[in-house]
Amino acid sequence: MTMIDQTLAERGSRYGDFTVHAAIAQKLQDDMRRPEGWERLCPAHKQALTVIADKIARILSGGPEYLDNWHDIQGYAKLAEDRCARD
Repeated sequence: MTMIDQTLAERGSRYGDFTVHAAIAQKLQDDMRRPEGWERLCPAHKQALTVIADKIARILSGGPEYLDNWHDIQGYAKLAEDRCARD
């Protein structure tokens, strides 16, 4: 088994079938991009929300106890927060 095969097997055992994860992630992202507010976001905020949606999809497709997903959500939220204009 190659290294990439090992990685894919590990992710599959944690998150389930990639097709299920992809469907959840795309639905979340489609819903986020629909409101007018999406166009007011800077690229960094858009990207943070996109990655957060992917992490949420990972949690929903089978990894709710994997702490790294929750940690990553906090990290991407912090990156977005740090780029907000201050009052």
